[in-house]
Amino acid sequence: MIKKLFTKCKRVCRFYYMKAVREQGTPEYIARGWAIGMFIGLFIPFGLQLAISVPLAFLLKGSKLGSVVGTFLTNHFTIFIIYPFQCWLGNMIIGGKLSIAEIEQAMDLVVEKQDYKVLYNLGMEIVVSFFLGGLILALIITPICYYGVKYLVIRYRRISAEKKKIN
Repeated sequence: MIKKLFTKCKRVCRFYYMKAVREQGTPEYIARGWAIGMFIGLFIPFGLQLAISVPLAFLLKGSKLGSVVGTFLTNHFTIFIIYPFQCWLGNMIIGGKLSIAEIEQAMDLVVEKQDYKVLYNLGMEIVVSFFLGGLILALIITPICYYGVKYLVIRYRRISAEKKKIN
């Protein structure tokens, strides 16, 4: 069971790796799109991300594909880990009193009802915590993503060029 899950995760990671490194454009263009997607994926609530990341990719001249795929960081499986953590982080920074259990319960309600009004009804403390924690995570992850994707694209293209020279 665990081996199957690991194999599937490995396959998915390889698929997105190949999508990134084979995309047309400069390494900076590709990395910019992925960084936009990651930033929006952490800062903007699930469901609104694509409506913001794609126009932002056009505006900032980044990879549209990367901006879409980058938002997949927060998906139906990972939001149960990421969202409570970012709310807890934001709440800790503002000096709030929310426990991780209260935050998880609130996030479960939002996901279950698929309605952000539920989140706003829980009070401004959790809303501010969500956005502040998301902003902090986004500010940490975005540069890592940008330079990581740029490095991978450059490395892949260099290795491909070397293989072509040999053949």
